[in-house]
Amino acid sequence: MIRHIVLFSAKDQAHIDQIIQGLRVLTTIPHARRLEVARNRKTDQLGNDIDVVVYGEFDNETELAAYKAHDLYQESIRRVRPLRELRFAADYNVPTGERCVSTSVISSKALRIDSTGGD
Repeated sequence: MIRHIVLFSAKDQAHIDQIIQGLRVLTTIPHARRLEVARNRKTDQLGNDIDVVVYGEFDNETELAAYKAHDLYQESIRRVRPLRELRFAADYNVPTGERCVSTSVISSKALRIDSTGGD
């Protein structure tokens, strides 16, 4: 499985809802196993520059490529590009057979990092 994450910042905060509406067009493209568009909650202590998040899951590279080649993907770009300042994208493979780390493990690791001065 491939996870596809795209982060956007708006040129003008007044356009965030328009950006979200333009990105929601993507949710009608049939190639994603899961696709979400959401406003960033902006609760991070170190930075809140990102306004909108797109999160997608795809079975394989073929499905991701078909998603990006779809006409509605181009329509979304046409609507959103003039309104956004920044766009950051990341795609990564989710190893099969690996399980997710529990939040208690993450919390204990985070505490060790914070106590040694890491960020």
